[in-house]
Amino acid sequence: MVHFATLDDVLTVQNEMPWEEREVARTMYEFLSRTAFRFGERPAFSYQLFSGADDPSQTLSWSEFHGKVTQAANLFRSLGVGEEDVVAYVLPNCLETAVTLIGGTVAGIANPINPLLEAEQIGAILRETNAKVVVTMKPFPKTDVAQKVAEAVKHAPNVRTVLEVDLLGYLTGIKKFIVPLIRPKNPESKRNHVDLLDFNKALASQPSDRLTFEDSEGDRVAAYFHTGGTTGMPKVAQHKYSGMIYNGWIGHTLLFTEQDNLMCPLPLFHVFACHVIVMSMIASGAHGIFPTPQGYRGEGVFDNFWKLIERWQVSFIITVPTALSALMQRPVDADVSSVQTAFSGSAPLPVELYRRFEQATGVGIIEGYGLTEATCLVACNPIHGEKKIGSVGLPFPYTSVKILNHTPDGPVECGVDEVGEICIDNPGVFAGSTYTESDKNHNLFHHDRYLRTGDLGRIDADGYIWITGRAKDLIIRGGHNIDPAEIEEALAGHEAVAFVGAIGQPDRHSGELPCAYVELVAGASVDMDELRSYCKRHIHERAAVPKYIEILPELPKTAVGKIFKPDLRKLAITRIYDEALDEAGLQSRVMKVVEDKKRGLIACLSIAGEEEREQISQLLGQYVVPWQWQDEGTQ
Repeated sequence: MVHFATLDDVLTVQNEMPWEEREVARTMYEFLSRTAFRFGERPAFSYQLFSGADDPSQTLSWSEFHGKVTQAANLFRSLGVGEEDVVAYVLPNCLETAVTLIGGTVAGIANPINPLLEAEQIGAILRETNAKVVVTMKPFPKTDVAQKVAEAVKHAPNVRTVLEVDLLGYLTGIKKFIVPLIRPKNPESKRNHVDLLDFNKALASQPSDRLTFEDSEGDRVAAYFHTGGTTGMPKVAQHKYSGMIYNGWIGHTLLFTEQDNLMCPLPLFHVFACHVIVMSMIASGAHGIFPTPQGYRGEGVFDNFWKLIERWQVSFIITVPTALSALMQRPVDADVSSVQTAFSGSAPLPVELYRRFEQATGVGIIEGYGLTEATCLVACNPIHGEKKIGSVGLPFPYTSVKILNHTPDGPVECGVDEVGEICIDNPGVFAGSTYTESDKNHNLFHHDRYLRTGDLGRIDADGYIWITGRAKDLIIRGGHNIDPAEIEEALAGHEAVAFVGAIGQPDRHSGELPCAYVELVAGASVDMDELRSYCKRHIHERAAVPKYIEILPELPKTAVGKIFKPDLRKLAITRIYDEALDEAGLQSRVMKVVEDKKRGLIACLSIAGEEEREQISQLLGQYVVPWQWQDEGTQ
């Protein structure tokens, strides 16, 4: 692991040789085989079905994991999966999920799908990717994943085989006998065109010491990741071996070694867990711990988190701002001295939350930046250097980041601290073919090389990247992307609604929550409860249902009649901050919200007395939108 403190350290690594000359693996099977050879008996993946510090767990060594991946790849090939065929999986976290991810990339193209999506969205993704095999759960109490997948597969004619993972294998004691008695019935009748097989039984029939087919000869597309799935036809990003292995190389070079134990309660359908963590584990030989099927959402995970850290002697915590917020509402009730670093990504981190975590644990947080379209990793604050709170840090080696503004004469590069669109190029960017649908790749690149992220930001004099907004208007709720168009289209279907503007309002826990502003048809009236009920019926994804709806006499619009969302965001910031101040019994209020070229929107507060200033600082520091005293500096 190299010393990573400044931009010069990044450039030193990069200037050693071109990326193409690095002696990295060229295929996923070669990548994993190298690790199994070097660290065969060391732990690779550990998993707990339940969250207690003394609950049973199962661990696979790197040799064991390699053997199961080999079996999975052989199984998928025996089911007709070639290098251009898709193995989709709709699974909670478990050891089989990791095996399916890597085995799928060896045999064909792995396609992780969020099990929280509704059947309609799952089916849309299966059709878009032409999935041939689907790996999912056997019906199990307290989850409807199997039922949703059965319905989705019914509308995905290319699927030929469904493999079921039974979580019963992780149970012990009386629970192992009770679950079969209360297990929901298998909805086989809805899978009339597919073969239904037991995943682990089918796996056991395959050799574990060799592939039954020739490994890929070099780089190719090996994974499809959907970007949200909040609309009927989500975008599907293509990831190649080279981009996935690059993510692992970065993790090993700058972050992890085989001595690290990584606590990762993030879902194995998301690039953060799959590429940043699993690929880094493979590259370094580090040990990953995945508690409960639902990760951070699992019952008792937050209450037992610090005890789990002590149990597994965790050195590296993988987290997101919403999880940090929940953790800071619990006492640190265990020995966490093994922890060296926490890595936070997927959404902006509030300053106050950063400080509270550091004070409570003695551990600094590294904030990073990545995106599905780039096979994830782009930048992070340096391990050994200055961590600028609010910045997403320095670009990684072999990652070129430019701030560009589109003009009639083409893209123009911005100067230091000048805000524009963040555009990137690195080995994870599949230039020209980012999405499976070619139409979605139009106007996605500048100079046919730099991926347009849709994020607005700037680069300071030290090379640190600051995100100031989103050109694409996505609402990011706890790291989950919500397309405002789904909310707007649904509400616009109501006969009394003329115009809708959906935005993300600040939230101290989730970063943003969806809210909607509505303009009614002239002469129409509607009850607010009716609008809320209408949203719940017509918006397919629960996370996208607005938490707040307000009717305005007229929505702010541009000269060409387009809804002007910056004004709506100002309304939401003012409302949320004033409500928070009022609830806390504080007298200060938001006087106005202004646009700052470096920081984006900033709330300006009326001057408060000295006794209130510290309270206000702590309160509003929990939100990601910056604030300042009227006519004073930004907080």
